Amino acid sequence: MKKLFSTRVSDGAFSFAMLVLRLGVGFLMLVNHGLDKLMHFAEKSGRFADPFGVGSTTSLSMVVFAEFFCSVFIILGLFTRLAVLPLIIAMGIALFYAHKGQLFGEGEMAALYLSAYIAILFAGPGSASLDKFIGK
Repeated sequence: MKKLFSTRVSDGAFSFAMLVLRLGVGFLMLVNHGLDKLMHFAEKSGRFADPFGVGSTTSLSMVVFAEFFCSVFIILGLFTRLAVLPLIIAMGIALFYAHKGQLFGEGEMAALYLSAYIAILFAGPGSASLDKFIGK
């Protein structure tokens, strides 16, 4: 009970928390969003949103890169801060363009993912990551 009510932060607890956050948002994004878009790429490419005017197929390709491949990097903790940038952009577009900024409606999931990715950007991957092993 003492640890539960403690206000002290340890490096081990922080690293474990970042591991849980990375694995959680990484797997959820990969399985629920990225894999679906990758598997049904041909079906979705003609009708996908095009907020930058580069074409719906190119827009879908960039989102697949972010949601599938960058999620794998985040799960592994490899190039984490760099990999989270496309996901922040994708979730920002999903929230403010696709869901019209509805934080408490359809855009709630995009807002949650966006918050988690911003936290990972600032906090880093933690010790339980390939970035930590490469950094040594």
